[in-house]
This record gives sequence, structure tokens and C-alpha cells, in this order.
Amino acid sequence: MRVALVLLSLLAFSFRPDKPAYRLYNAKLKTTTYAKLLHEAAQADVVLFGELHNNPICHWLELQLAKDLQSAKKGTLVLGGEMFEADNQTALTDYVQGKTTNKELATQARLWPNFDTDYKPIADFAREQKIPFVATNVPRKYATLVARKGLAALDTLSAEAKRQMAPLPLTVDLALPGYKAMLDMMGNGGNHGATSDQKSAPNANTDVAANFARAQAIKDATMAYFILQNLKPGQTLLHFNGDYHSKNFEGISWYLKQATGSARPLKIMTISSVEMPEPEKPATENQNLADFLIAIPSDMTKTY
Repeated sequence: MRVALVLLSLLAFSFRPDKPAYRLYNAKLKTTTYAKLLHEAAQADVVLFGELHNNPICHWLELQLAKDLQSAKKGTLVLGGEMFEADNQTALTDYVQGKTTNKELATQARLWPNFDTDYKPIADFAREQKIPFVATNVPRKYATLVARKGLAALDTLSAEAKRQMAPLPLTVDLALPGYKAMLDMMGNGGNHGATSDQKSAPNANTDVAANFARAQAIKDATMAYFILQNLKPGQTLLHFNGDYHSKNFEGISWYLKQATGSARPLKIMTISSVEMPEPEKPATENQNLADFLIAIPSDMTKTY
């Protein structure tokens, strides 16, 4: 009997009694609750949900937050997403308004490969509840153009094309930590994406990295632009985007603040998602990533 008790005690210390799928923290890494997150989100003008694109916990929480905000906001909720590009707005609106089927949406819009598993439940909820859904991202071909040739290449586009992105000329501060990290990563990592001519140029790494960061910036700025274009007083716009586009209160958030300034201050709430080995013990490096941090086990299953 004594041996059995000892074994049971060892098992109790070896295995955690509970295995939560995620933990929630505030910016200072103090534990918090979903109820507090929801309360803050309902008071915000813009909620930037920084997701990990292939993480099921993120997508489930996005859907839950959309449902709960719809109940709390009583018809003043708007949704927006990086995964829908501005020139696909009509196709997305037609689907949300019940005018087209999922099959038709798939032929009319450039949907991400994980749309059916990760984003269709949110789009279907918007369709059911008649919630406006904004396609906020710049068309990918223009971001690719910037990555290859720089921002000046956008000047050659038609007026119609320019209506699908943030107003030009675009200010990009490459000294911001997020963009600077891209410069450092690519500068130290070789000629990622460089052509043969660029590889032979003395400043090839710098030029390629800078344009890569500028391509990120045109996405951030365009998402901020279409958020503001579709936000009315009293509404909350819940926006789904990759974590890098809003963590550290940069990216989309930075462009929102630049556009509104002190004359029209917005209450922006940010959520950052981080996978870590021990979600109950977040590292100090995760402080101040966002107003709320979702800590998710590193071995969480992926959607793709």
C-alpha cells in the first residue's frame, strides 16, 4: 500500500493535472481572463487579432470573439481580414450578404488554401448575422511588385489599381523595430530572393531586405487604410491578421495612429499569439507584445 501511494505521488508530480489549450496574459504577463479581454475589446474602436495562420486555437478564439462581440455590440460590429484582398471586396460582400454560394466565392476571390477550415466559419457567421466584412489587404501582386522593385514601382499603376491600396506616396520608417528586424534577418541571412544581378551588386542584401520590409509596410498601411475607411463612430472593427502585422504595437497599429493622430484618437486593442513550450511560464521576452497575449503550447496541432 505504501509503495502504491508513493507511485501515485510521483505520477501526480510528473503530470500536470490540467492541460489547457492556451493561457491568457496581459501586456505585463500577468494572468488574465477571456472575460476581461472581451470587455476591453467591446470598448475598443479597433481590435487587431494577431494570429498564427496555421494555429487552430487562434482561429477558434477568433470565432468566439466575433460571436461574443456581436452579442455585446448589438449590431455595431464590423469584421476585417488580411486574408481578403481589396480587389476581392465585391466577392466577399456578395457572399456575406447571401447572394452567392461558397463555390462561387471560391471562383470569384483569391482565397487562402486554409479558407475552408480556418476562415469560412467566421465568414459564415458574418453571413448569418449580416455583419459587414472588409477585405483589407493590398492585392498580393502589388506587394510582390514592391518586394521586387521598390515603392517607386507603384507610381506606374493605374488610378484603379491605386484605389486598392493606401494612398501614395507611402511613408515607411525602416527604423521601426519590426521592419528593422526584417532588415537584420535578411542582411545576415544572405541574398534571399535576390536576382543574379542583385547578388553581384555590393548592396544587394540591403536593397532586397529594404524592399521586402517596404512590401510588408504597404500591406500594413493598406490594412490600416481600409479599416479606417469602413469604421464609423460607435462601431468596433475586429480585424484578423498575422501576428507580425500588429505585435509590438507596430505595423497596422502604427499606420492607424499616423492616419488619425491626436485629432481623432482611436482606442486600439491588440492581441498577440505566441507558441511556447510552457504556456504557464511565458518568457520575459514576450512582455509588451500586445495588450493581451495568447500563450499556446508549442506542440499544438496545426491546421496545415
